[in-house]
Amino acid sequence: MSEKPDGYSKQLVASDARRFKDWTQGNINKNLFSLAWPLIITNSLNVLGPTVDMIWMGRLGPDYVAAVGVAATVIMLVSAFLMGVFTGLRSMVSRYMGAKDQQLAVHTAQQALATAAIFGVLLAIMGILLDRWILELMGVAPEVVEIGSAYMRINFIGMIAMGVRFATDGTMQASGDTMTPMKLAVIFRIVHIFLCPFLVFGWGFFPAMEANGAAITNVISQTLGSLLGLGILMSGRSRLRLSFNKFRFDPRIIWKLISIGIPASIMMLQMQLGQLIMTALVTSFGTVAVAAHTICQRLDMLLLMPLMGIGVSAGVLVGLNLGAKQPERAEKSGWMAVLISEIILIMAGAAILIWPSAVVDIFSLDPDLGAIADNYIRIAALGYMIMAFYLVLQNCITGAGDTLPPLLIGLVIVWVIQIPLGWLFTNTGLGVYGVRWAVVIGQVLAMLAYAIYFRSGRWKKKRI
Repeated sequence: MSEKPDGYSKQLVASDARRFKDWTQGNINKNLFSLAWPLIITNSLNVLGPTVDMIWMGRLGPDYVAAVGVAATVIMLVSAFLMGVFTGLRSMVSRYMGAKDQQLAVHTAQQALATAAIFGVLLAIMGILLDRWILELMGVAPEVVEIGSAYMRINFIGMIAMGVRFATDGTMQASGDTMTPMKLAVIFRIVHIFLCPFLVFGWGFFPAMEANGAAITNVISQTLGSLLGLGILMSGRSRLRLSFNKFRFDPRIIWKLISIGIPASIMMLQMQLGQLIMTALVTSFGTVAVAAHTICQRLDMLLLMPLMGIGVSAGVLVGLNLGAKQPERAEKSGWMAVLISEIILIMAGAAILIWPSAVVDIFSLDPDLGAIADNYIRIAALGYMIMAFYLVLQNCITGAGDTLPPLLIGLVIVWVIQIPLGWLFTNTGLGVYGVRWAVVIGQVLAMLAYAIYFRSGRWKKKRI
């Protein structure tokens, strides 16, 4: 077992030895699975809330599906700034924990939480001021703008809570405690799923708020998750115990967080911006086409979140093992994570190819929408079968703190490959399906790029 943190009782350590396990020792596959399965559940629950929202929007009509889908893409675009900070947080905390420097890990987590709260405020203000203008710029129908702008505005108000929740989850996960964030996700997502239809449809004594009700539910659940996470960290019921007594800003640590995170932020930002442009290419085919594209994006997220759970756990193992001066063990962790993920994705992709209608009917029973969406997700399934290579290896490389190569790969894939091909294909015989074919081609090239770079081993030399 690893060194026990100061202030923890022997009884606490004995009652939950898993939280204090040394993940740099023992069987790699077992460690990967032990870290990954709570993360898979956590990430699946995180995407389940918005997916449930989309299911309820499908009962209100294609306009609502399109509005919430486009608005959600914009929200993710803005939150990319926060995600970059958390990439730096994960790589730094995991390195320090691997080196057995818990004091520095705690100090880093404190700075990340403060930085996330400040960024959350700034992003919320920016989003609230620009919500309607962004949707109008994308060229969606006026009724979609009306629904989507209000939905966005409410979610931007919750950006502060979202930032704090991401920071608390990231701190616990990077330290090697993936179980506690999973338990918290179960709690606040149950609240989300239960409350959402009451606010959307006006069940009981609640007013019918439609899309706004889904947004309010999300803010409530995010706030609950952030408060619970802070409570856990400050009470010492995780691997690290945070205290803000005598807290002071540390520009050196904040700059290190941001300098590692800036390439990751830009990478996520440009990817989300690329998705917005691809969505804009679909808008010329009408609201039903946008709704089909949105359903496919939601399916992307359903598969992405479990995969990200494996990827993040592999990234944590990479950081811990590099901190413990075990680079070969770090590399082996990455390849094993790819293998496990590929087995899952090949089975999922095959099932989608065979039964696409079963997936589409979950979101909408509209026959016109189903006709487009069936073909759309069949094309997407081809890309699903190989996306473990680039998503898992991307997490491993950024987990080492090497965030510039993934940025460069992402820029080429999105702006040189996918967007130009998306424009070309949608203006040829492929029509509305051209966007998804462009995405699949980009996924194949990303797979090759990440596999080659990870195999080169240059990320092992990154210093933090």
